[in-house]
Amino acid sequence: MSTTKIRGVVAAVATPINEDGSPDTARATKLARFLLDNGCDGLNVLGTTGEATSFSLDERKRVMDAYKSAGLPLDRMMVGTGASATADAIALTQYASDLGFAGALVLPPFYYKAVPDDGLVAYIEQIVKATSAKPLPIYLYHYPQQSGLHWHIALVKRLLDTFGARIVGLKDSSGDMNYAREAAAISKNFDVFPSTEAVLLEARGGAFAGCISATANLNADLCQRAWKGDQSALDAAVAIRKLFEGKALVSGVKALLSHIHSDPALARMKPPLAAFPVPDRAFVVAGYDQVRGKKVA
Repeated sequence: MSTTKIRGVVAAVATPINEDGSPDTARATKLARFLLDNGCDGLNVLGTTGEATSFSLDERKRVMDAYKSAGLPLDRMMVGTGASATADAIALTQYASDLGFAGALVLPPFYYKAVPDDGLVAYIEQIVKATSAKPLPIYLYHYPQQSGLHWHIALVKRLLDTFGARIVGLKDSSGDMNYAREAAAISKNFDVFPSTEAVLLEARGGAFAGCISATANLNADLCQRAWKGDQSALDAAVAIRKLFEGKALVSGVKALLSHIHSDPALARMKPPLAAFPVPDRAFVVAGYDQVRGKKVA
């Protein structure tokens, strides 16, 4: 099993889309390289911001293949492998392990709600057993607003007691910082990543392993300076994130990426997500340019 520890600034990287709705792997690898060269310590590939659950298994594997073929450092990346069907989660986790990714970020099986802990343990158990020949570190993905299921603290402890070192950490997108701190306190070897760069100075102090943020697609350089202790950079990074409050985050990130990189194709969305509204785009572009010190028309 990989002993590489992902820490620091991690972007939940967006997945560019072709006109036919398939993943645009050329733009995806170009964006990944840009982020790694400009402040990101690592990447979360095929997460929520990456629209993973809107892709077929073949499309998700194609994205993974593209990262490998491009020579990107997979030891700095965790990849989303969770799925409603356990067999799909197993297939994706095995594929990620074979390619050499540093970890699998695993959503609970999200169609059935109010399932018992025993069912969620069985889901993880099947993934762990099926990948035992080439074990990949597993990060739990806690996003109950989307999945409808909780990796609650008692369940996390049970998974750690049952599967030991295979369960290495958790991404918390719940927004509940009390939960994130309680999860991080379970073990010094259990790495917790809140989903906002606002925690970076706290993380630097040892509370968390870093952050996994959608808006790090847009402000990775500022996030890296914040991770190194720069309060003014943190303030600027948080100001950019706040531009999206009350707005669609995934389409908003892609709309602003298209502005930053002067590439309209980066704003394309995979159904069922839709394009960011034009007035919202104007607002976030103006706000971003203001934070960056550019002239605002």
